[in-house]
Amino acid sequence: MRDPVIMAKVKEILAALSEAEPGHAVEVRIPPYSAIQCGTGPKHTRGTPPNVVEMNAQTLAGLAAGEISWASAVSAGEIHASGERSDLSSLFEKIRISS
Repeated sequence: MRDPVIMAKVKEILAALSEAEPGHAVEVRIPPYSAIQCGTGPKHTRGTPPNVVEMNAQTLAGLAAGEISWASAVSAGEIHASGERSDLSSLFEKIRISS
């Protein structure tokens, strides 16, 4: 079952990411809570997207609050990112949402 408090925080952060970098080039997945597409570049419409970022809600919140870095989360295996546009480190630097 999805925790409604965590769900609200995930949706708040994903909305901020979409606002800061609108588009459809990268799919950001936070299972089991939500997923969005953001970032400029080619739009993905069918099948597995070429640019995918997946992480848990705790990692997402830590990145949004500036408590952890993109590089350290990737190194620790907390973020799974594939595709040439999947490095969202600069996008997380644009937003700050307290955890």
